Amino acid sequence: MLQLCQVTSTLFISNASSACTSELIQREAVTLCINVTRQQPFPKCGVATMRVPLLDEPSEDLYVHFDECADAIQREAQHGGRTVVYCKNGRSRSAAICIAYLMKHHRVALADALQEVKAARHVIDPNPGFMAQLRRYEDELKRQESQ
Repeated sequence: MLQLCQVTSTLFISNASSACTSELIQREAVTLCINVTRQQPFPKCGVATMRVPLLDEPSEDLYVHFDECADAIQREAQHGGRTVVYCKNGRSRSAAICIAYLMKHHRVALADALQEVKAARHVIDPNPGFMAQLRRYEDELKRQESQ
């Protein structure tokens, strides 16, 4: 089933086939597509795009992209836009980016952010490497907050 799963009023998570369906992108008024893959395509409907070229491997360094992606999602929301984050299956890479966004800009704990994204898309399951990076990111955000 093709669908964009709504995490917040301005954030969706999806798999590549749904995110590349122009009708869905237009129906949900998506203005930014963050593609967390090396080779999956972008939708062909003239929205802003951003690529994070990683494989779904625990050894990949997604951590270095958390701030950049979270800030892009937040900027889009502040300008009245909506973002979809996707990877091939919409389970691991895209979920980790959505969780990082909730942690940074909604000040949600990792466990709560994970549940929030899982409530939107029940199949999410960030790989163990990405979960470790999210724990590190949570620690870093807490450190920044306490300074």
